[in-house]
Amino acid sequence: MSEPDLFSSAPGPELRVAELWRQLQHHNHLYYSQAEPEISDADYDTLYRELETIEKSHPHLIHPNSPTQRVGSVPNPAFAQVSHPVPMLSIDDVFELKGAEVPEAELITFYERLQKNLGRKDIAVTLEPKIDGVAVSLFYENGSLEYAATRGDGTIGDDVTQNVRTIRQIPLTLPSAHAPGILEVRGEIFMPISAFAQMNEEREEAGHPAFANPRNATAGTLKQLDSRIVATRPLAFLAHGIGAYKGEPLKTEIDFHQLLDRLAIPRNQPTRIADNLAELLEGIHFFRNHRADIDNATDGVVIKILDRSEREKLGSTSRAPRWAAAYKFLPEQQETTLKAITVQVGRTGVLTPVAELEPVLISGSTVSRATLHNQDEITKKDIRIGDRVLVEKAGEIIPAIVRVISHLPAAVPFSLFDFVHGKCPSCHAPVTKEVGFVAWRCSNFECPAQATTSITHFSARKALDIDSMGEIVAEALVRHRHATSPLDLFSLTEETLANLNLGNEDSPRRFGEKNAAKVMASLHLARSKPLNKWLFAMGIRHLGESAANELSRLHQRLSDIPTSSLLTELLRDTRADAKKKNPVLVPYRITGDVGPAVAESILTFFQSEAGHHALSRLAELGIDPISNNHAPFYADSPALPLNGKTFVITGTLSQHRDHFKELIEKNGGLTTGSISKKTDYLLAGNAAGSKLDKASQLGVTVLTEPDFDYLLATYK
Repeated sequence: MSEPDLFSSAPGPELRVAELWRQLQHHNHLYYSQAEPEISDADYDTLYRELETIEKSHPHLIHPNSPTQRVGSVPNPAFAQVSHPVPMLSIDDVFELKGAEVPEAELITFYERLQKNLGRKDIAVTLEPKIDGVAVSLFYENGSLEYAATRGDGTIGDDVTQNVRTIRQIPLTLPSAHAPGILEVRGEIFMPISAFAQMNEEREEAGHPAFANPRNATAGTLKQLDSRIVATRPLAFLAHGIGAYKGEPLKTEIDFHQLLDRLAIPRNQPTRIADNLAELLEGIHFFRNHRADIDNATDGVVIKILDRSEREKLGSTSRAPRWAAAYKFLPEQQETTLKAITVQVGRTGVLTPVAELEPVLISGSTVSRATLHNQDEITKKDIRIGDRVLVEKAGEIIPAIVRVISHLPAAVPFSLFDFVHGKCPSCHAPVTKEVGFVAWRCSNFECPAQATTSITHFSARKALDIDSMGEIVAEALVRHRHATSPLDLFSLTEETLANLNLGNEDSPRRFGEKNAAKVMASLHLARSKPLNKWLFAMGIRHLGESAANELSRLHQRLSDIPTSSLLTELLRDTRADAKKKNPVLVPYRITGDVGPAVAESILTFFQSEAGHHALSRLAELGIDPISNNHAPFYADSPALPLNGKTFVITGTLSQHRDHFKELIEKNGGLTTGSISKKTDYLLAGNAAGSKLDKASQLGVTVLTEPDFDYLLATYK
């Protein structure tokens, strides 16, 4: 069961599990990879808990690929990868229950489980604020910061060392008198609320778009490939946990806190210790009453057993420790009037309806706008303009409408599609909504509202690799109206780029001749970059790097794709019969990297007005990218040595994983991120970790680098 849609023809709870998989994976991608969530944390938690409940009642439906069995997000391919020496697990949530006689009932159940498992009544625990930031690991060896990495999928994360080095709170070297041989500190990177507000004011004054909330701003900042951008953002760090460690024994959490203090590593505060259940509940009340005093986004309290030996005794599940829990508060709510609804076009093309409210005070700040997420949310809650509504701050930051209190006589229903007349408010291109998704989206490659994001993606290393073209430069080009789309870059002059002001009128910052020359040289090289790079750079929905490589293998040049009979047949064949497989029409692996969703997205884009315009611009520029891996073999073809073989790559190898991934795919193989019974080989370098254990359990063949070289030579 590798995809939730395999449930689609089965009866009973399987159907609901399939739908929950789809929704949760969609929202996970938006939250972790795009930093643009469509729903509140509370709504996400409701979906997640429903899936957990079904899986508990029907254990046979639990699968390693389930959203309940995963941690964080997939690693970002734009960064180098780091294997965590100790898995970075998540923490299970327990919720404050609305309207219950005992709101802390789930927390009490958690504590009672600790009592049962440890065989005594009073168990000392620590309490600390639950920080709404981005989880990171800082790895120190002999007192020196070796690397910093995001959580990623819990096993492998993104190497964000250069970005983290810009955070002044984080020491790059530790006092030699106190430094352990190895210390892996886990914590959260975040933006203090006060600093976030000031940054947004400065951005608006400078003509830059304001960020939605601190967590999204933090996640977006850490994804920057230019650490100079990161240095301008008010990031902070607080430690709260430990991974790999070689030093003096740490018997309790207090010992760990004292170690952090000696090393001048900032830690999560305030913390409290509760020796029994009564003190735990008292501590919860303390944090509930004082959470507004904390200058970072927090929506609950993390509870952890004090004694570290008892933690080891209790152990962990595949995704979370049994000795900790995150108690989540109910959001604060207030009643107000919905005066109007407007529509915004996001940086990824999603049209988001926004409620314009009668201002109301919530959690210490005035709220006058709230997200309505999408049309389905408006319809489900029957939200109308003029209604009295209940508003809350989800996660203490993002205002959202919980429900309608009453429809006033003059209240007017709202249709997003009718409101925008079926066209993007920014570029007037048609808006579309894909089957199975709730968001209306502008798919115009050259939409001005998406210009900064599109240009940044277009220029990324994995795309066309335009040197010196980061987000700040892209924003400046858009702000000064030198570019409204990626293809406008090819019309720029070196003089325009050199004189580009990256700052503002009060504090100008010139791009300069050297940087301008680098951009122009990169743009010249980009004209002859291979088809797969161009396809990925265009940012077409569902078209990732692997799918772009596969499309390049199946087509000789870009101009062949808009009229591709292969994609048309795949889509027609799939719609006619989802289970049908035709080896004559469907080349090897086309239902993997290039499936129906990719085929439909590609054809829809190139058949749209926006797609025609992009092709026309490329023709004017004399650009028609050519494939460098064209080899359209079929399912039963033995043309390539690794035809049909599935690989997983893990550990530290002599070269970057992309080298081996490219080598495998050029020889007909497929690379995936997780081990299963369908995996043929695990290519394992040093510090291979849990994937090596799983390969052994499943009987998957493990290859070292010399083994892999021998395998290729043997097949050839």
